[in-house]
Amino acid sequence: MDKIKIDISHEESLKQKKIMDELSKQIKAKGLKYHVSTFGCQMNAHDSEKLKGILEEIGYEATDNEKDADFVIYNTCCVRENAELKVYGRLGALKNNKKHKPNMLIALCGCMMQQDTVIKEIKRAYKHVDILFGTHNLYKLAELIQTRLETGKMVIDIWENYKEIVEDLPSIRKFKFKASVNVMFGCNNFCTYCIVPYVRGRERSRKPQDIINEIQGLVDDGVKEITLLGQNVNSYGKNLEQPISFARLIQEIEKIDGLEKIRFMTSHPKDLSDELIEVIGKSKKLCSHIHLPFQSGSTRILKKMNRKYTKESYLELVKKIKEVRPDAALTTDIIVGFPGETEEDFLETLDVVKQVEFDNAFTFLYSIRTGTPAATMEDQVPENVAKERFNRLLDVLNDIVNKKSLEKVGGIYNVLVEHINKQDENLVSGRLGSNHLVHFKGSKDLIGKIVPVKIIESKVYYLIGEQVERKEVTNEK
Repeated sequence: MDKIKIDISHEESLKQKKIMDELSKQIKAKGLKYHVSTFGCQMNAHDSEKLKGILEEIGYEATDNEKDADFVIYNTCCVRENAELKVYGRLGALKNNKKHKPNMLIALCGCMMQQDTVIKEIKRAYKHVDILFGTHNLYKLAELIQTRLETGKMVIDIWENYKEIVEDLPSIRKFKFKASVNVMFGCNNFCTYCIVPYVRGRERSRKPQDIINEIQGLVDDGVKEITLLGQNVNSYGKNLEQPISFARLIQEIEKIDGLEKIRFMTSHPKDLSDELIEVIGKSKKLCSHIHLPFQSGSTRILKKMNRKYTKESYLELVKKIKEVRPDAALTTDIIVGFPGETEEDFLETLDVVKQVEFDNAFTFLYSIRTGTPAATMEDQVPENVAKERFNRLLDVLNDIVNKKSLEKVGGIYNVLVEHINKQDENLVSGRLGSNHLVHFKGSKDLIGKIVPVKIIESKVYYLIGEQVERKEVTNEK
């Protein structure tokens, strides 16, 4: 069965490349431009790199100005209602653009498109959209464009489930020196507030050798830092014909010469194994940053969320991580106002925040997502109550984040320089292994290099540093 999947994937890859070649003969000479807008998570951002790679392969040129584009694509997110509303708002504006550019094409893809209600709404109110596809068939973009050009009609290609993982398609990276790599797709957890398993499907892991081959190719192309992506990387490898743990995968990736830094996200606490914690402690290339969402500090609410761990077990995981990696920076996700949350439950959340002292956190007011179990739960928390708790949480978090940032002052760290600072062209910006953002004096010649930087000032959500001699560097990863 596994051999069949490999053959199908390879055959499909060849088919899509042939279509790209055919389209390029029509498009390259016309000087057409494209613009991709990405909503949502890092998985979506990585998907957009693949979309850009396909569009450039068939002859489109990138533009930062959506109004100049002949092909506009929105890679959508449905985790939060606000993200969906933004898409609808911008689609309305595109209708006017298309009146002045009748040959312009508009495509929508991503998580929103996996919902029947969204497709019906697009067909009803946004008939100027040309192509609709979902999360499972991004690699078919060239074929969908070809079909639209041949038929002149709206093309809708939504799959309920994935069919195969197609490897070896083009990709345009944001940075030449760092990249993201999917190790798996989908999610099996069915947290009661989350729509992701319904729109991205069940978990399926890529073969370790395919992952290693991709990373080796990226390193050969100048990449120094890799972020391993998955909805729950800790459960990687369980559904492979020859199972392999995520910890073992990291160990194999670490053997790649030239790769200097490894990050990963997202980790689910219920699957964070002692084996992985041991690797976190021993690894020479894993960065000192672990993103470990806890969502709520109340074991009662965690059960309603279907998170399958307790407050106590989460705190025990944090303790184990700190024991093997004292310098580990922990970040998290927190939801406030989940149905049934009482003041006592919220105080449990504050207690976890105070005990762990997170370096940063993504905080969310609970948002009803139609189709999830939580949407129909009783005891929805009143908006004013949830907002009041949310503000109290931010007050506690801001003090802790400030404290953790101040702890970096005086330290010397290796920083991968990413770009010229947007506010001051005399500064460059990069990140510590802990994922703290730092700005310091430097030129564009430093971009893509790992340089030693001493932290001289904390601004809470970013740091100020100065470049120092290599011999002064600490052993921070």
